[in-house]
Amino acid sequence: MAAMATMGLSQLVSGPTHRAGHTLDLVFCQGWEEGGGVEELTIAPLPWTDHHLVRFRLTAPPNLRRGGGPTKMVRPRRLMDPDGFLTALGEFPANLAGDSVDALVALWNKEATRAIDTIAPERPLSSTRAKPSPWFTEEVAAMKRKKRELEGVWRSEPSESNQTRLCSYLRTYAAAIDAAKNSFFAANIASAKNRPAELFRVVRGLLYPVSQDGIPDNSAARCEAFARFFVDKVALIRSGFDTILTAASEDVTRAPACPILMDSFQLVELEDVDKVLGEVRATTCILDPCPSWLVREARGGLAEWVKVVVNASLREGIFPASFKLAVIKPLLKKPSLDPTQLENFRPISNLPFLGKVVECVVAAQLQTFLVDTDFLDPAQSGFRPGHGTETALVALVDDLCRELDRGSVSLLVLLDLSAAFDTVDHGILLGRLARMGLGGTVLQWLRSFLEGRSQMVSLGDTCSTPQPLSCGVPQGSVLSPMLFNIYMKPLGEIIRSFGVRCHLYADDVQLCHSFPPVTKEAVQVLNPVSDWMRANKLKLNPDKTEVLLVSRKAEQGIGLQPVLDGVALPLKTQVRSLGVLLDSSLSLEPQVSAVARGAFAQLRLVRQLRPFLGRSDLATVVHALVTARLDYCNALYVGLPLKTARKLQLVQRAAARLITGAAYRERTTPLLSQLHWLPICYRAQFKVLVLTYKALNGSGPIYLSERISSYEPARSLRSSGEALLSVPPASQVQLVGTRDRAFSVVAPRLWNTLPTNIRQAPTLLGFRKAVKTWLCAQAFNE
Repeated sequence: MAAMATMGLSQLVSGPTHRAGHTLDLVFCQGWEEGGGVEELTIAPLPWTDHHLVRFRLTAPPNLRRGGGPTKMVRPRRLMDPDGFLTALGEFPANLAGDSVDALVALWNKEATRAIDTIAPERPLSSTRAKPSPWFTEEVAAMKRKKRELEGVWRSEPSESNQTRLCSYLRTYAAAIDAAKNSFFAANIASAKNRPAELFRVVRGLLYPVSQDGIPDNSAARCEAFARFFVDKVALIRSGFDTILTAASEDVTRAPACPILMDSFQLVELEDVDKVLGEVRATTCILDPCPSWLVREARGGLAEWVKVVVNASLREGIFPASFKLAVIKPLLKKPSLDPTQLENFRPISNLPFLGKVVECVVAAQLQTFLVDTDFLDPAQSGFRPGHGTETALVALVDDLCRELDRGSVSLLVLLDLSAAFDTVDHGILLGRLARMGLGGTVLQWLRSFLEGRSQMVSLGDTCSTPQPLSCGVPQGSVLSPMLFNIYMKPLGEIIRSFGVRCHLYADDVQLCHSFPPVTKEAVQVLNPVSDWMRANKLKLNPDKTEVLLVSRKAEQGIGLQPVLDGVALPLKTQVRSLGVLLDSSLSLEPQVSAVARGAFAQLRLVRQLRPFLGRSDLATVVHALVTARLDYCNALYVGLPLKTARKLQLVQRAAARLITGAAYRERTTPLLSQLHWLPICYRAQFKVLVLTYKALNGSGPIYLSERISSYEPARSLRSSGEALLSVPPASQVQLVGTRDRAFSVVAPRLWNTLPTNIRQAPTLLGFRKAVKTWLCAQAFNE
């Protein structure tokens, strides 16, 4: 009994169970203290045996009962009809249009909750009930029952005829399962065909079904631990700043240095609301009164409701208080990290849907103002139309290539910031907003948006206590990236004042300092950058800051030792910049090898879906998982040696064979022509030409358009009106092979080879189609 007790087992038989008076028959119980256990235990002798009859009533706990267990309240989606929702909601009461924005939001939450309760009331759903596969239809279930019947007949009478019938039906049943899977997978992929993020999620769900094993701890204690960790992390960072260095001139209480250029928002109309509701991503927050997808589908009838709320917020200069509570979903930074360690998670804010609609309206008007005033840093590529990681990397590699061909040595410093979005100082940000010409209700609205915010962590059905926030802009917000770009604007000016080039993508700051190899100059800009970061309450992380020496010879870096905040930064042979591996010679061989390795791994996974997908759906999945990897920043691949580019070409050939079902040794050039796929080298040329067209027509970054110039002959020639570009003269120094890969050299050369009618295409879409057709003719000799 002592051994049983050590294992947590309780013995429930208290009397003898044998005629001789011994207790030989035992009943043990473990872990059924709540909601279950053994009841009404009796012991009675029997005339035909030495052992007594032990009788008891067994009550299973809820988590083991059929259809029982932990339940949660859900709304059946099949009952959520947009028309029914609008009917239950009713029209907006016109007499309440003049109420405050907070009262209008409370009215919306109340009426939307009542309407959704009317058409789809919550029902309890057991979380332990076995769920069939999503592709398992009623027809397949009926066939499975028929299969069981035939198996029973064959077992009871194992004749040859019964075996033949069973085997034939098994083949039919297997074909039906394949058809059901094919139909289900195709429908899911088709529903997300034009939405890359949704397509990735669907394919990930098909390849990696969610396992019920290893469910993370969703307890209230862990939820509170996450909430405290995220708040304490920011508090610890801000406590380390030197208050003496705080930029007092950045305080919002000081008068703006420029006149007010924008003091009120433009109110929206019904058609504007309908457009915004159709564009906002339908992510539902637990604070929303109804699902966001239902609001989008019923947006025609809800436009008046939303219009009144949005206009009241813009007119009063107040962001509703109920929209300031963010629900934090901890996201593991990398799949390989330990999920039990809180520091391996980053906080992602999930905000009320209607609040993001209001943000979208403000963001559109603020973006127009930023474009008209040309306020943002020209080197900032984060979250700006026409900009991206690829344009930033093209400019960065172009600078490095040109300096390398001049014989210079370049130091590429990739600064790392800790929790940059979460430590933004509200006073400093509001000061910058005032000095850029914002005032009146616009500045008042932005102040209301920033101040008085709070957040709570949600894990499963458990939520933590809301924690107040005194700084930062919420990640997951529509306005936050734009406000962060405004916050970082002075940094680029400081860096360029030291003669150092910089490229920024949100909080990713990249410094490029070039100098002759004999001078071994120190990077003097690091100390001023560190001081600016400290004054603006942003924390640099020297331990994660990386430095790459780009030079002809490795020994040219001997003696160079950049120092940041007293920490020596070691020189690395390769660094990852915005997802691309850059090496000291700019060969891009590590990047190409990593892309090829990852793409082949994805192809092996996609091959598992091949039996269940049609050719068009299979091509869609391949484009999402494989081609997207090959095309990311492929403008950098122009001019690579054939032995390097061949690694990527092998991936493309394998993908073409997978889609077409061709044999391993079959020639792939006809397959690529049949699929209308450009080979890797031509795809890179296509990307460079598209970037050039955007730069020439004002839809690309300024830092790319400045690198190319139109060809203007000294005298009148026939080529004057052909929209040619000027090719830079050859460098006067010894070349090392990278000049022919610089964007400022490659772009004009490729552009000038195009026919005149393609160069003068009036629209980007027409240009893309014409260029692809022309390159296909070049690649396949058509």
